[in-house]
Amino acid sequence: MKFYDRFFALSATVCFTEAFTPNTPFDLQRRTNAALKASLSYDPNAAGAKPSVASSPATSSSSGASEKWDNALKVQGGSLKTWTYASPAVDRLEVSLKTDGRPLDADIDLWQGPDNTPTKMRVYVEDGALRPFSAVIETPRGPNTVAIRNIGHLEFPISAVVVANDVESSAADLAEAPKRTVQGGALQTYPFDPSVEAVQILLQTDGRPLNARIELLQGPNNNKQVMEVYSEDGSERPFFAIVETPGSGNVIRCQNTAPVEFPMYASVGAYRIGSPENILEPILGGDP
Repeated sequence: MKFYDRFFALSATVCFTEAFTPNTPFDLQRRTNAALKASLSYDPNAAGAKPSVASSPATSSSSGASEKWDNALKVQGGSLKTWTYASPAVDRLEVSLKTDGRPLDADIDLWQGPDNTPTKMRVYVEDGALRPFSAVIETPRGPNTVAIRNIGHLEFPISAVVVANDVESSAADLAEAPKRTVQGGALQTYPFDPSVEAVQILLQTDGRPLNARIELLQGPNNNKQVMEVYSEDGSERPFFAIVETPGSGNVIRCQNTAPVEFPMYASVGAYRIGSPENILEPILGGDP
């Protein structure tokens, strides 16, 4: 009887183990690896193949932005860097500035010939990492030189990138959008929804000089970004910039600092809108 009891106990143990074999840790690991391999665009038979996750549009755009900053030059506080383009084929430049989270304070000049500065900008950003500066400078005829001077302290360096012709801007779309006439000495304000992550700004004239001050406000009289712009011809050399607007309560204020005889035309619109999932996410605060 003892022999039969041991035999039946061993048979029950084997059946019980086989019934739950698919859920063993080794089989779960095998299925996890198979699912991971299926989610990757990976061909194990290709020579030297490496797994790569299929990128979404957001991933590709962020990777393109990171590639742009790979060629950035460091501009120390109080120093000057210049980019010269001798070819007249260069008719447009994109200037991008950022910091590692410290304030950004810089002068940007376009030199065309001796003692001729057709475009000038003064830029201040409270946080150069959260709100990097990006603007397009028109450069008809050559040669042209872009000069960037960091007027901040030595402890506040700036990363600068200047790209010729290969400029990602939607100034053409804004050119067809409705414009607001801003008379000399007047101002216009543009509030934006929290879902808007970036704003595009286009300022033009009818061929007269352009003098303007653009501010990004977040709260009453709380300037997060300030740009003072001068252009000798607002029709041939309009001002176009992309302003990052993270958070809520963002307002763009455009002021025409020229006399009343020099009106300007302002077009301001959303450049990038966040996903609905990000909009519904709370902003956490307090002690860690």
